[in-house]
Amino acid sequence: MRKSYRVKKEQDFQRVFETHNLVANHKFIIYQMEKPGQHHFRVGISVGKKIGNAVHRNWVKRRIRQTLLEVKPELRPDVDFLVIARPSADGLSMAETKKNLVHALKLAKLIEKD
Repeated sequence: MRKSYRVKKEQDFQRVFETHNLVANHKFIIYQMEKPGQHHFRVGISVGKKIGNAVHRNWVKRRIRQTLLEVKPELRPDVDFLVIARPSADGLSMAETKKNLVHALKLAKLIEKD
C-alpha cells in the first residue's frame, strides 16, 4: 500500500484510539474514526510482541496488508482505522486471515455485507 493509505504517526494512532469506536472478533480488533471529506481510507496495522518473534509478526502484517489490498475497492473512503492482531492470529493461513479480517471489517461496517 502506498504511504498515503497508511496511518504512520503516533499522534494519528492515538487520535483513532481515543475515539473508543472499536469492534472485535477472536482474531482482530478494529478501531475506527470518521474523517468526512477524505478521498480514501487510511489504515494502521499493529501486531504485538505476544505474537512470536519479529519473523512471525511481519508474516502476520504481510497477510493483513494483502487482505486489505484485495478488499480495497469495497472499503469506505471516509475513515481512518487500525487493525490490531490478537495472539490467536499467529499461524493462520491466508484464507483464514482473509475470512477473519473481512468478518471484523463487516462488523465495523467498513465494508458492505454481501
